[in-house]
Amino acid sequence: MRAARTDAGVVPRAPHSRFVARALSALRTIVGAPDYARYLAHQHAKHPNATPLSREEFARERERARYEGTGSRCC
Repeated sequence: MRAARTDAGVVPRAPHSRFVARALSALRTIVGAPDYARYLAHQHAKHPNATPLSREEFARERERARYEGTGSRCC
């Protein structure tokens, strides 16, 4: 179980917080919202020598790909 830091010290997180985070990530994927953390994990795993896009560049690229229909995949 992870702990969150507060002014009063360390407070343990509820065990369901991990489930909620994963559910929100899945929901974002379903509705097409970009997930920068997942992009970074993919970049580090599959393209370790490439420089990942900044959060702003990533958001612009995802928006461009979504509305221009050029969302080809690398893998």
